[in-house]
Amino acid sequence: MAARSVETTGPAETESLGAELAGILDDGDVVLVRGELGSGKTTLVRGAARALGVSDPVTSPTFSIGHRYTAPGVTVSHLDLYRLAGLEREDPALLADYLGPGRIAFVEWPQDAHEELAGARIRVTLSHGGGDRRRIDVDGIDVDELPRASDGGASR
Repeated sequence: MAARSVETTGPAETESLGAELAGILDDGDVVLVRGELGSGKTTLVRGAARALGVSDPVTSPTFSIGHRYTAPGVTVSHLDLYRLAGLEREDPALLADYLGPGRIAFVEWPQDAHEELAGARIRVTLSHGGGDRRRIDVDGIDVDELPRASDGGASR
């Protein structure tokens, strides 16, 4: 698998990339989303959730660990593991309601060592590029699988 790198110039382009990503996701997929605070992780997830059919407001689940949204034919899970030092001390069923068949899960601040996240299909890393610019690296897909952004995002 190759990587795709994109530079977005604002939140709308970051959401658009999330929507493109949603187009290749399947039932049961897990997407790990990494990046510094304020780098656009939730913005990317919001774009994907909208494209999957979520109509509810998509907000950061930082204080609740996770949100589940109903979309046609699938539940979209959005987790934020920032406040957890590690999952090894947590109830093994903590993530059970968010992952698995009938769900597509986006996990911000993933814990690398957790076995339930080890099978993640896609890994996304966002970084600040100055102002509203973001560099977004998407790993775990064929380069040709994800459509090219048509709204000005540069990719390689």
